[in-house]
Amino acid sequence: MARTLVKTAASVADLARRPPSGLVVLCYHRVGGRTPVSVDLPTPLFADQIAELAATTTVLELDTAVERHLAGEDLSGHACVTFDDGTADIVEEALPVLERHRVPATVFVATRHVDEGVDFPGGGRVVSWAALADAAATGLLTVEAHTHGHLLCDRADPGVLADDLDRCRDAIAGALGRAPRHLAYPKALAPSPDNLAVVRARFRSAWVAGTRAVRPGDDPHLLARSPVQTADGLVWFRRKLAGGLGLEDRIRGAVDRRRHAGATT
Repeated sequence: MARTLVKTAASVADLARRPPSGLVVLCYHRVGGRTPVSVDLPTPLFADQIAELAATTTVLELDTAVERHLAGEDLSGHACVTFDDGTADIVEEALPVLERHRVPATVFVATRHVDEGVDFPGGGRVVSWAALADAAATGLLTVEAHTHGHLLCDRADPGVLADDLDRCRDAIAGALGRAPRHLAYPKALAPSPDNLAVVRARFRSAWVAGTRAVRPGDDPHLLARSPVQTADGLVWFRRKLAGGLGLEDRIRGAVDRRRHAGATT
């Protein structure tokens, strides 16, 4: 009920002030509906969303979108699909749907979990390097960085973060033969100023939350993504695909900052 009220309020705010168009980058986490977390979408819902996306929007591979953004293009009418963490369902449940519609996607992987076989909180079974390699071989799934230890970049010591990011880059390059070029900040929390410099030295782009479209001139290391939840269904998904519901993200961000106040990962 509370989620619906927030989404409704965000929708009303969009009517009062129409959100600007641009590149919309969707942020998924899990597919399959096997766990109670709000970002574990039932496979049929995910399939409906991807079908809608493929039918209405030009979907770009993230690396292509970033390069065009850096060249100053307005990418309105374009979208990207991304996943965070690195759970097995991304390969087992999401990839067949992506293949059916020929939609490319990027998974931002927290490499310590994969290296050590450590599952994610809330029942998120971790993917293996072998499964990621097979998925990458389809040409539709690209693996990028989500730090090594799921380190929160707004509060980590810069030296610790630098070591963590280098370990993440080395792990992906060693397992898949390709060093990552892009980073998603864990919990979508923007880094401290010192840590932003650490990130800029290592990646072409880096991504926070925001639930808004990416516009020409946006800082490539503070780019916005729109998180997708089970509660979005198709109606609210369409609003996010149009670059809307930014108020929902601002409310969720304020709650998350308090919820993660004492955490480091």
